[in-house]
Amino acid sequence: MSGKIPSEEDLVLALRSLKAAHPALGIAKTQTLLLDHHKDWSVSEKRIRKILQSEGLHTASPNETKKVWPSSKVNDSLDVAHFSKKIEVRVFDKAKGKGLVTKEDIAKDEVIWKEDPFIIAPEWDIHDFQAAGKHCGYCTTQVALDSSLVIICPSSTSETPCNIRYCNRLCLKRSRATHPLLCAAQNPASIPLLQFIRRVEWQALLALTNLTSRILLANQLQVDNELNNDWGVVKGLAALGMEDRFKDAGREPDRDTWKKCFELYTGALHTPKSPADQKKLAKVLKKPLDPEIENALFEYSSFLRGLGRMSLNLESHGGLYALHSHLNHGCTPNISVRHLDQRTALSRITMIALTPISAGSELLITYVNPALGVRARRTQLMEWGFGECRCARCMEEAKQVKANGGDDDTITGSGPEDGGDDLQKELTAALGVL
Repeated sequence: MSGKIPSEEDLVLALRSLKAAHPALGIAKTQTLLLDHHKDWSVSEKRIRKILQSEGLHTASPNETKKVWPSSKVNDSLDVAHFSKKIEVRVFDKAKGKGLVTKEDIAKDEVIWKEDPFIIAPEWDIHDFQAAGKHCGYCTTQVALDSSLVIICPSSTSETPCNIRYCNRLCLKRSRATHPLLCAAQNPASIPLLQFIRRVEWQALLALTNLTSRILLANQLQVDNELNNDWGVVKGLAALGMEDRFKDAGREPDRDTWKKCFELYTGALHTPKSPADQKKLAKVLKKPLDPEIENALFEYSSFLRGLGRMSLNLESHGGLYALHSHLNHGCTPNISVRHLDQRTALSRITMIALTPISAGSELLITYVNPALGVRARRTQLMEWGFGECRCARCMEEAKQVKANGGDDDTITGSGPEDGGDDLQKELTAALGVL
């Protein structure tokens, strides 16, 4: 197929017009009619499908209503042995995707691995402390304001202040992976987006903003294949579009909010509205991005998929972790996520075995409160987009519910070895609830 590739805006307008006149057309016929109207265009059926779905213009036929599972790819460049030689990545099936399994026995309470975040998106109280310069803008730990090691953002001036502080030069150096595009002094176009994120407390959007900043800046630095490595982590994350997530949860998509977010997001990181902001951004982003990556970041349908990807993979206390994101849910988890390095690296996570784990077993965390009844657990997991949980515990409790006449209030559990109270406290350290 050859011809002109239309912009996202032009294609959306054309598809809206076609669907208004022909609402019952399927994807293939919509493509045919579109290319009849725009003979110089080159548009794939896949791109049309993504836009129709993201715009809410596509009504699925009976043959298209099958369950959509999160996509999952293996990141071959991820060095799992760097974290632990006792675990490995394994691909299960289409519904479950990939996960982590043990290569040898692991003892109860054993530290399996520690991990620093790929992207930091902390809880809102920590976020506010960072914005006020009270916690390090990189590692999130509290800064000693009277310490000679503390460094104020070098770009901050009296005219264009940036309140971010770093606890030492190492954190300042590492912050260059994302901060320049989120700095009020270097990229003032980011201010409306960051203010909106804080107002609505949308952690997935904060993480996606930080992630996009990291990819854009890795492209500028081009150090030791850093861009390819970072992009490999992104592509390896489980992904499910926002439309599919809301459909699975039985909720009405909030497309107006999504579009507002997209405008703020692109205005901050791609196409600022004012010439002054455009000039500022151009000073930070001098090298063009590969078109494939650019489309994957800044097309509207890709943006929605990015939000879904963040929602599926976030650890709510700290952000996004390359290896932690491989962990699947279990209603009887065998590991927990802890933030133990309170003084030196608050965002670092430590994975600890809750029970003895034999070689060949899958490592599991819980995405929901394990003390809930089977119906409540399954409902919450459906809202995540994972379908109905059919683990051994859920199947057994479902039988008990049926035997009790449909009442599952008494069918609750606490997970392994009656550790429900501890597990409940650690829930927000599993995957982020957004």
